[in-house]
Amino acid sequence: MIDMTFFKGKRVLLTGHTGFKGSWMSRVLINAGADLTGYSLKPPTNPNLFDIAGIEKGMNSIIGDIRDLDKLMDVFSKCKPEIVIHMAAQPIVRDSYKDPVYTYETNVMGTVNIMECVRRTDSVKSFLNVTTDKVYKNNEWEWGYRENDPLDGYDPYSNSKSCSELVTHSYKNSFFEDRDVAISTARAGNVIGGGDFANDRIVPDCIRAMEKKEKIIVRNPHSTRPYQHVLEPVMAYLMIVKEQYCDKSLEGYYNVGPDDQDCVTTGDLVDMFCSKWGEGAAWVNQYDGGPHEANFLKLDCSKVKKTFGWSTSWGISDALDKTVEWAKAYLAGEDMVKVMDRQIEEFNS
Repeated sequence: MIDMTFFKGKRVLLTGHTGFKGSWMSRVLINAGADLTGYSLKPPTNPNLFDIAGIEKGMNSIIGDIRDLDKLMDVFSKCKPEIVIHMAAQPIVRDSYKDPVYTYETNVMGTVNIMECVRRTDSVKSFLNVTTDKVYKNNEWEWGYRENDPLDGYDPYSNSKSCSELVTHSYKNSFFEDRDVAISTARAGNVIGGGDFANDRIVPDCIRAMEKKEKIIVRNPHSTRPYQHVLEPVMAYLMIVKEQYCDKSLEGYYNVGPDDQDCVTTGDLVDMFCSKWGEGAAWVNQYDGGPHEANFLKLDCSKVKKTFGWSTSWGISDALDKTVEWAKAYLAGEDMVKVMDRQIEEFNS
């Protein structure tokens, strides 16, 4: 459990606030009373959670490109953040094959720009760069990757996030060793939850198929991933920035993923989804010969558990329950702000 009163009145800058995970993070911080500024491109999908939940009403939302150092620096100068959480990214593996240059510009130079702004801003005390479990050199082994394993993502997305980690490490070593600024990265697994409308993600694909009353198309039912509800990493990120704000010695590189039993194959995940959705939901295996993606990937989260006493709250079954609940409420035209806030309260209870 996190004492969310810590964030009341704290000046927080969040990049990527219009995305799926960023919208959940924003809502949690708004509810906690943070003085929140967001910097991001416009929402990446239509529809999108940012607009559906009216996130902009509770914060200072600035539309901008993370590649624009001058504009980003101007935002830092005006809002003088104490806490910076960097979530802006090009996050889709398949899109990174289509446009690798943009992916590297956003994920690598975007990190350079945010680190440079942190370097130039005296008010910052706690910084977290959110990366991914895909930063590791994937050997397809059956045990979880640890924070000291080699970084070398295969595809442009994964590799660009490996580079983002290295940029953060270099800035930390070069500029922050003698300053009262805590610098960390967090490597999270695949997230699911209400309000994700992205392409090429299995749960949004499932929900779109249900809306159209079609069978779900599954590209690779045998790939294993560490699935977790979006609130799991969001709360872990807030735990890290809070604790290292108070004690710089807690800065570091942390895996944030589910327990072993929640690392499941895509086929098993879709089976569970169909069971929970009901209404005759079914899927078909339709491998499309797409670009390389890892078949087996999971994380060893011993470090974050030992350091902070962190543990998961919702397993994969609960996470799917909440995702289906949110999706059915949305399709029924319910007040999604209330649904979102209820799930946040349930998670923290």
